Amino acid sequence: MPRTAVMLASIAGLALSVPAAAQEPPAATPVVETEAGSVQGLEQGGIDAFLGIRYAAPPLGERRFQPPEKPEAWEGVADATGYGAPCMQLYSASGPNESEMTRRIQAIFPTSTEAKMDNEDCLFLNVWTPAAGDGNRRPVMVWFHGGGYAYGSGNWPAYNGRNLAEKGDVVVVTVNHRLNAFGYLNLADRFGEEFAASGNVGNLDLVRSLEWVRDNIEAFGGDPENVTIMGESGGGSKVSHLMAMPAADGLFDKAVIQSGPGVMSGKPAEAADYAAQILEAASVETIEDLRTVRSDEIVQAVRKVTPAEGAMGRGPQFGPIADGTIIPRDPFLPAAPEQSRDIPVLIGYNKDEMTLFVASQPWFGRLTEGTLNAMTSAMGDQAVAAVAAYRKRYPDYSPTHLAAIAMGTRFVRGTYLLADQQARTASAPVYVYRLTWETPIGGGMLRSPHTLDIPLMFDNAKESAALVGTGEDAQTMADMMSDAWIAFAKTGTPSSALLPEWKAYTPAARNVMELNVEPQLVDDPEKDIRELPSEL
Repeated sequence: MPRTAVMLASIAGLALSVPAAAQEPPAATPVVETEAGSVQGLEQGGIDAFLGIRYAAPPLGERRFQPPEKPEAWEGVADATGYGAPCMQLYSASGPNESEMTRRIQAIFPTSTEAKMDNEDCLFLNVWTPAAGDGNRRPVMVWFHGGGYAYGSGNWPAYNGRNLAEKGDVVVVTVNHRLNAFGYLNLADRFGEEFAASGNVGNLDLVRSLEWVRDNIEAFGGDPENVTIMGESGGGSKVSHLMAMPAADGLFDKAVIQSGPGVMSGKPAEAADYAAQILEAASVETIEDLRTVRSDEIVQAVRKVTPAEGAMGRGPQFGPIADGTIIPRDPFLPAAPEQSRDIPVLIGYNKDEMTLFVASQPWFGRLTEGTLNAMTSAMGDQAVAAVAAYRKRYPDYSPTHLAAIAMGTRFVRGTYLLADQQARTASAPVYVYRLTWETPIGGGMLRSPHTLDIPLMFDNAKESAALVGTGEDAQTMADMMSDAWIAFAKTGTPSSALLPEWKAYTPAARNVMELNVEPQLVDDPEKDIRELPSEL
């Protein structure tokens, strides 16, 4: 994927680390006792922020490619004033970067910065709380980052939890975990039972973070018995998989899946073959080699054996595998996971997901009807059908925007498939949204792109003007969506005075909340896309 698209599609980086309202030098937070030792952070505009707390032991040496372990106890008060390192990052291939809008967004995306400080020692989390140690038990909102399973971190400015914590009187947690080859390299075939978990240790890190929340969050003013897990794009897939992981059963109470339905897992045999290619490229032959090869050499080996088209979802991908144990089967096929039938689910997508990924392509803004027809014909009958359906629904869309929205049908169809599967068997409700509000940046060229939901539900619109613009509508949307997300975390029902009554989704009554300045509850708004053949 060209560098422009990577920067645009980096699933966050849209809000300043410390909101502009925080003008005075920050005060120290109270000292908080965790199971492993004491921590102290700094206030962010009156909210206690604890950054870079270690929730697991460093996954180095003999712990490399192994399930996470509890951190060792420490003496004194640990520093929690700055973020911990992100995992080794695996960005897609770079390309031209000529757009002024892209450069502006890049200035508040941390991808390049994180590439300079990434590290295998990355198992850290961040906590924002209205008042640490005050004895209250607030709802806890745990965020798992996007970037697929290849890059990203809970440190990204879009995920700053200060505003959400203040507005909702909730505790917000964001998490770093092992990614790409460090979290999802299936070594079981090559090195045996000792590495049986290696293809899923990145997701086991997420479980460990939730165990940390269970055991420690009360000291930060949170309620360990009211935990909502949330994520967008790759983070949504992580939430989907946690719903199907036995090790995560009982560690959370509600789930939010944004633009990232994780219906299926990877296949162990394919993951093992990919791992074998990486090991060969890295000249790893023994377990000793595996433990001592430099992390940058592993990243180089991955790049060497991964075709460029892998960045666009074609070719080998890193991610959790259905190994029969850690992840017993595909999370939502042939049915929703039994263990999560009592988990309320909020799930949705954005109208024009793919504009963020293709805005840097040479054809963007230049397609004619003829080139659009040629493009979609080459993609197959299903793509032709999708364009025809969207052309009827959006007669004002240009050929470029018709192509882009048709490329995003996997988000639409995956969302409804997961919602249907969950609603068929769950005792808890499912709520579905579709974000149709369009960002004005770039003359409106992106419409309702991937990641647009993040600064709105985090109530970070003001800090994220590079993505959402500076108009009043952006704050209206942030008020509406953050209200609904907070209400869902508190009660299991998304609601806001700015929304009509949000009725649950079922296969018999496909209620979908269209989120816009004038929101409305609609019935099955993309039925034609939802019913397209599965190979689309």
